Amino acid sequence: MAGGAAHPGAELLPFARFLDSSLQPLVYGYGRGTLHELRAREFGRLAGTVYLDHAGTTLFPQSQITSFMKDLMENVYGNPHSQNISSKLTHDTVEQVRFRILAHFHTSPEDYTVIFTSGSTAALKLVAEAFPWVSPGPEGSGSCFCYLTDSHTSVVGMRKITAAMNVSSIPVRPEDMWSAERQDAAAAGDPAGQPPHLFCYPAQSNFSGTRYPLSWIGEVKSGQRRPASRPGKWFVLLDAAAFVGTSPLDLSVHQADFVPISFYKIFGFPTGLGALLVNNRLAALLRKTYFGGGTAAAYLAGDDFYVPRESVAERFEDGTISFLDVIALKHGFDALERLTGGMESIRQHTFTLAQYTYTALSSLRYPNGAPVVQIYSDSDFSSPEVQGPVISFNVLDDHGNVVGYSQVDKMASLHNIHVRTGCFCNTGACQRHLGISDEMVKKHLQAGHVCGDDVDLIDGQPTGSVRISFGYMSTLEDAQAFLRFVIATRLHSSHGQPLPLATPGEAGAPPEDSEAQNAVPATRARGSSSPQEDTSPHSGVWNNSPTAVDAEGLCPPLLEATGTQQTTSEKAADVPDGDLRSHVITNLFLYPIKSCAAFEVIRWPLGSQGLLYDRSWMVVNHNGICLSQKQEPRLCLIQPFIDLQRRIMVIKAQGMEPIEVPLEENSEQVQICQSKVCADRVNTYDCGEKISNWLSKFFGRPYHLIKQSSDFQRNAKKKHGKDQSAHTTATLSLVNEAQYLLINRSSILELQQQLSTSCENGKEELFPMNNLISRFRANIITNGTRAFEEEKWDEISIGSLRFQVLGPCHRCQMICIDQQTGQRNQDVFQKLSERRERKVKFGVYLMHTSLDLSSPCYLSVGSQVLPLLKENMEHHHIPATEKCQDASS
Repeated sequence: MAGGAAHPGAELLPFARFLDSSLQPLVYGYGRGTLHELRAREFGRLAGTVYLDHAGTTLFPQSQITSFMKDLMENVYGNPHSQNISSKLTHDTVEQVRFRILAHFHTSPEDYTVIFTSGSTAALKLVAEAFPWVSPGPEGSGSCFCYLTDSHTSVVGMRKITAAMNVSSIPVRPEDMWSAERQDAAAAGDPAGQPPHLFCYPAQSNFSGTRYPLSWIGEVKSGQRRPASRPGKWFVLLDAAAFVGTSPLDLSVHQADFVPISFYKIFGFPTGLGALLVNNRLAALLRKTYFGGGTAAAYLAGDDFYVPRESVAERFEDGTISFLDVIALKHGFDALERLTGGMESIRQHTFTLAQYTYTALSSLRYPNGAPVVQIYSDSDFSSPEVQGPVISFNVLDDHGNVVGYSQVDKMASLHNIHVRTGCFCNTGACQRHLGISDEMVKKHLQAGHVCGDDVDLIDGQPTGSVRISFGYMSTLEDAQAFLRFVIATRLHSSHGQPLPLATPGEAGAPPEDSEAQNAVPATRARGSSSPQEDTSPHSGVWNNSPTAVDAEGLCPPLLEATGTQQTTSEKAADVPDGDLRSHVITNLFLYPIKSCAAFEVIRWPLGSQGLLYDRSWMVVNHNGICLSQKQEPRLCLIQPFIDLQRRIMVIKAQGMEPIEVPLEENSEQVQICQSKVCADRVNTYDCGEKISNWLSKFFGRPYHLIKQSSDFQRNAKKKHGKDQSAHTTATLSLVNEAQYLLINRSSILELQQQLSTSCENGKEELFPMNNLISRFRANIITNGTRAFEEEKWDEISIGSLRFQVLGPCHRCQMICIDQQTGQRNQDVFQKLSERRERKVKFGVYLMHTSLDLSSPCYLSVGSQVLPLLKENMEHHHIPATEKCQDASS
């Protein structure tokens, strides 16, 4: 299809054509200035970003925060449990917010009470603990807890509390509720004296966006529709957390007994604050055991005497509520009404975007007519009554096979499109839509898949899906940027060039970066010193006399080392294919600063954590969070050089004066702090204000350089399913998973050929080899004989050094970043995904075994690599007790 007209089914649906073909009037925007003006004024931080995870959390407008901060600066809010003036102000303001919440849901304090919680999950837990359950006994079967299987984990989790009270739980399928015959309310009998039951269901599925009938509330409470055939009085909990972010809820009409909500779903801020709206007719029945501060009218410390407060809210709000966050809600309501006119406008606007995207996405076809996506929905997106602004789907290839959601997520991230993947804490809906049986769920767990991980396919079957969702500030450009992304990555070939998903300034367009366009290469070019075409250039070792391993003058001069590598590589090139001696180290790289440019060497000492000083430093933001090129691609333009003789690291970057950082800390002056790398806590220290200012100037935001403390030991995790006895005590620097990463030039060559394109005169153009090598950020490059043969190795020996192969490296979207410019190109990831059957694996992790550092150990370019194949465990074992020496041939 390249270069030609797109076939039918591969074009973007024009919005005007969609509106003209609609059978119902659709509303886009809010009729008070353009959405572009609103986005620019209130959501400037979204420039260049397509945010489509509003079902996860929506985003707050700038004016909401500005107004809230002004309120805090101008008023003194004290603890509402005190009696002074500032406390009275807090109490009155909180009560006003309670009234505002009830008005938002079209009810009043006469009918409902607002109990503040930490979120909807805490509200659900409160109901499970306080509901007047009746345990079964001689006189009856007791209470029953029923829940729709299309429910959030937090609803299903209530059954553990009810089980402790010997109350039975019954899951109810949506099909059963829809098909249940309505009964005559009078035939339901008098519930007086019969046990109370509770039915929980979501107003909107957080998995598919399906909106379940609010009429079920009245029908279940009246006995006209029964979730289970149990005599008794039914109460209804409506899980409204996902629903109320984009739709009005009228509790004067649909009088649920309990309504849990989370406010960040509506306003984006504050987080960690929710509420349980309780129907006052039920409030007197609720039971409570624990009592905290502010909930007691009176109690005795020395006797079992306690009287709760009369107010339902005060009785259940243990301790001091998060009163400043409650006050922030006022500004959230003000901003929402000012910007949109209210929830009905938001409902119409977001549904229009969802219906357009659903229609466009459903129409996409491959040339063979196969659909590009499979959408999981119980509706045809006909109206906002039955469908929320959520689309759950999986991408398919042209044979109908599912492309794993993790790969789609990584590709979307390359275009700065933010989606949600997995089962979204809704296993029931996930099973129902994806056809996953209970046995399969257990099998997946045994295979290592847990909720929230990136194991997206097991035996070719999906374990989850991709979800996009719209919010009140979402625009047509957001929807079309997403659709262009799908079309571009599934239906168009980009010929090695970045795909123009949006013009500069539009949502989805990557920010322009003039510095990156003129950036110098990430390694010091010395020309190609290997007979193999386009070998990665050598940055050279300024002076690699090792200090940390107590060796003086053992490293040859640079020119001598380079000459040795040329001679060795030439000899290796003549070894017949299949001979193990043909595996030779062609390049060695270390990355002193995590995610920054490579430092290429000819010969380098080893330490207990890998190559000496490999990933010993990292750049963190003002909150101490480790940065990678996924968040800050220009990290690759920071070039560190290690000078072992002077015991310094010199850091360079385009347009900046070089700066020096000592290799070791002054133990008397540094202050140890804790940081986090790949879920591991590590002890680090800040390298000082000078380098912090240097980094902050280059990146335009406050960054710091920190180093792993020399006396801190980070142990490697036991994983990969192998016998770990050989390296249970192996230690790591700030690497992600293992001490070393090895890649094979033959594997690179195959990928290079896949990425090749033809220019206008028909001549084939190859992706530069060193460009590809640099993207995979490996330590050891070998000239293997067959592509991906390294994945069959169990161990390797390099001289007297032995390394265990831990398994393949699963790649993220960082391989799409050109390490010389910081620019993104998704082709590498996409081609590798296609070649590796949609699992992006490249290179293998190594861990050295039984390393003896009593004498210096080195790795050198030109050294032979002797593999031990998995099926040949007897081949070439070197005694582990041998002393280290220069591992060169």
